[in-house]
Amino acid sequence: MTVRHFLTLLDFSPQELQALMRRAIELKAMQARGEIYEPLKNKTLAMIFEKSSTRTRVSFEAAMAQFGGHALFLSPRDTQLGRGEPIEDTARVLSRMVDGIMIRTFEHEKIELFAKNSRVPVINALTDRHHPCQLLADIQTYIEHRGDIAGKSVAWIGDGNNMCNSYINAARQFDFELRIACPAGYDPDAALLASDPVRCALVRDPVLAARDADLVVTDVWASMGQEEEQQKRAEAFANYQVDAKVMSAARPDALFMHCLPAHRGEEVSAEVIDGRQSVVWDEAENRLHAQKALLEFLLKK
Repeated sequence: MTVRHFLTLLDFSPQELQALMRRAIELKAMQARGEIYEPLKNKTLAMIFEKSSTRTRVSFEAAMAQFGGHALFLSPRDTQLGRGEPIEDTARVLSRMVDGIMIRTFEHEKIELFAKNSRVPVINALTDRHHPCQLLADIQTYIEHRGDIAGKSVAWIGDGNNMCNSYINAARQFDFELRIACPAGYDPDAALLASDPVRCALVRDPVLAARDADLVVTDVWASMGQEEEQQKRAEAFANYQVDAKVMSAARPDALFMHCLPAHRGEEVSAEVIDGRQSVVWDEAENRLHAQKALLEFLLKK
């Protein structure tokens, strides 16, 4: 039987992704009712972190605990992928001991090579090119607040980073329009953007991108590993803050999302992220529920 992995949103069909969203909402309701549901009892998820995280670790670890399973945390000191033991060998060994592997790392090629040599499902919890688990949470959040996102308009404002790349994939899989506003030199993956010219468009003006949008999304200007570029990026992105002016261009009922952590006064104003249109706390919580649906899909026999 072929092993299924979740490295990008394109690894699942649109129908499978829709089913995941429905299941995530069901699992969230079950937890709210206090129901005990342990489909992954006695199963183990290895969590490899080359990049640290609060939300990713807590959400996956809590998900496995609530499902009756166990999450094994492996820090950079515990694994050092590609340093010493080849990635292929690490994958072959670990996948004989656990039921699933979650990886949060830098190079996307590293997780692709790992998955190619793993006999159990591999989940991308973030690479330099994609962050598909966050998109599951974002789409779930939109559905809960506004219904189906198909046919809607989404504005991405800021860096053309891994989140932006995943939004391009999401536009294709969930059938919405995406307008991307970023400064020259910080564009998303060109090939990925060109793969869906009907749904995705690159603009430079954040107000233009946000015009009549149903959802406005941003992220930090300097991601982990880019700290030395902080000053340069602050200058390049100075006109790309999501503030009241940008949000006023969107639809009156538009939502604001940010994958967190956020820097108020930089990529988003405090007025917006703490305002009535912001759903960032629901979005953060939904990492747990969306990932529970994903784990159940991949690991439950």
